[in-house]
Amino acid sequence: MQLHQLHPKHKSKRKKRIGRGGKRGTYSGRGVKGQKSRSGRKLEPIIRGLIKRYPKLRGYKFKEWKTRPAVVNVGSLKKFKTGEKINPSALLEKKIIPKIKGRMPKVKILGKGKLTKALTIEGCEVSKSATEKIEKAGGRIV
Repeated sequence: MQLHQLHPKHKSKRKKRIGRGGKRGTYSGRGVKGQKSRSGRKLEPIIRGLIKRYPKLRGYKFKEWKTRPAVVNVGSLKKFKTGEKINPSALLEKKIIPKIKGRMPKVKILGKGKLTKALTIEGCEVSKSATEKIEKAGGRIV
């Protein structure tokens, strides 16, 4: 068998020609009224309608994505031993904070709770009340 000998098994279907009178009747298979029933109809492109509905706003739209720091309270630092160094990686190991979008988060220590151990804090933001409690317990912030 060769390429010129190939032919389809089924008969080819003829395209329905609409709006030519004859046996199709008054509306010729187009339905009644509306844009689709008219001759020379031009449907509006979908994307154009979306663009027209979009509000026209002035000014510069770009906002910087600010990532909020992971919040740790002073009371949740009980898991650490006296004299231990606290940094974001140590907090991540003890599962006090999670990773944010697969990255090491910035950490802020707040002053809720009590602290009795002297701890050294590195690479974290610390609030005023947390600073007071850490220094009162004998710890320090680097």
